[in-house]
Amino acid sequence: MSETSILQGEAEHFGAMAADWWDPDGSSAMLHKLNPVRLKYVRDQADRHWQSDECSLRPLEGKRALDVGCGAGLLAEPLARLGAQVTAVDASPDVIAVARAHADGAGLAIDYRACGVEQVAGQFDLVTSLEVIEHVAEPQAFVNALVARLAPGGLMILSTPNRTSWSKLLTITLAEGLGRIPKGTHDYGKFITPDELGVMLSKAGLEVIDIEGIAVSPLKGLHLSDDVRLNYLVAARRPA
Repeated sequence: MSETSILQGEAEHFGAMAADWWDPDGSSAMLHKLNPVRLKYVRDQADRHWQSDECSLRPLEGKRALDVGCGAGLLAEPLARLGAQVTAVDASPDVIAVARAHADGAGLAIDYRACGVEQVAGQFDLVTSLEVIEHVAEPQAFVNALVARLAPGGLMILSTPNRTSWSKLLTITLAEGLGRIPKGTHDYGKFITPDELGVMLSKAGLEVIDIEGIAVSPLKGLHLSDDVRLNYLVAARRPA
């Protein structure tokens, strides 16, 4: 088993995107389009898991959240605004520097760290890792490390591209080929199916409670869907 989930080449690839991470028209433009969709899913699952008031502005008040592979904070900042005490880690020091500066400018207290999940101590009520598992050294070891930091009764949410011809066409052939995503971002051979991820989570001791697809259409753009062929989100809980 690797001592760290980090692949240095992946860290350098995303570190090169640090400067314009918060530019909705920059190299992370696709993440900006994806973020509202996945944030809606996180909020819905959190409300359901903790039976929160769906109208509350701070439903995660009093909760500790860990965002792994946080980038420059596209998810970590909303989690903090929802009331969570957020720790967020990423393999790239350059990206973490941008994340810290952006959070400071927004007046948000987020504990950003340039490290792997294996270096994080303690346990958290909510653990998120979105569009990350397809970039790590050993997916099962990575899942095990995430679960080790999830408190009993806690909620984990992951997302990743599915390994299908449809996801390969849209994500690599078209999105990377046309420059919508930086070339070399994805390796199709490392894409993971929902069944495979479900087995990993089960082996680590979690119960999968929901799987939902992220689809794309001319009318709706990116949206939550029963169609998991392109990309999908998984919610799982750790028994109390």
